[in-house]
Parts: sequence; structure tokens; C-alpha cells
Amino acid sequence: MNNDQDGRSLASLVSDLTQQVTTLLQTETRLLRAEISENVSKAGHGVVEVVGGAVCLLASLVVLLQALVIALAKAGVGSGWASLLVGVVVAILGVILLRTGMAGIAPSGLAPDRTQEQLNSDARVIKGQMR
Repeated sequence: MNNDQDGRSLASLVSDLTQQVTTLLQTETRLLRAEISENVSKAGHGVVEVVGGAVCLLASLVVLLQALVIALAKAGVGSGWASLLVGVVVAILGVILLRTGMAGIAPSGLAPDRTQEQLNSDARVIKGQMR
């Protein structure tokens, strides 16, 4: 058998490399699971915000329609304009919640980017070790 400068056989080196690659893949799998779990959690929060935004927009629609009716019926009475102001504020809140929620559940935000970068780095290291 061929021996390298450290006195270890080629079979020993291949065995060590196989063990290290296996350990590396197991570690990367754990990292992938953790990252996916984190991203799913973010998506869950995004869904809650989207639902909250949708509820606010629905409530604002009711208030805005009520305000329009009151404003048209009374032509300038303060209660109608007050309802209109409340409706606009709730609508703005709903839009903000929808936008932040949608950003949280965007597919690009769910991709395991760190794991992919780490796997690419590991592949380069393994290729370098094989040379």
C-alpha cells in the first residue's frame, strides 16, 4: 500500500475522508432543518399579519361605506366625517399589515440560503481535498 508523509495508508485516508464527509452531510442536514423551521415560523407570522390586515381592511370598508352614507345624507355633519377619518386610519393600518405580511411569506424569504451557500462551500472544500 502507498503511504503518505504522515505514515497513514491510503485506505486510512479514504476512510477518514468518508467519515468526515458523512459527518459534514449530517451537520448540513441539521442546519437545513433548522433554517427551514425558522423560515416556516416567519411565514406563519406573515400569514397572521395578512389575516389581520384583511380583517382591518374589511372593517375599514364597512366604516368607509357607513361614513359615505352618513356624509351624503347629512352633507357636512361631523359624525359622518368622523367615521370617514376612522375608516381611512383603519385602511392604512390594514395596508401596512398586508404589505409586511406578504413580505414575510414571499417565496424568496423561505429559501434556505445559508444552507445552500454552506453546501456550495463544502463541495468546493471536498473537491479541493480530493485533488
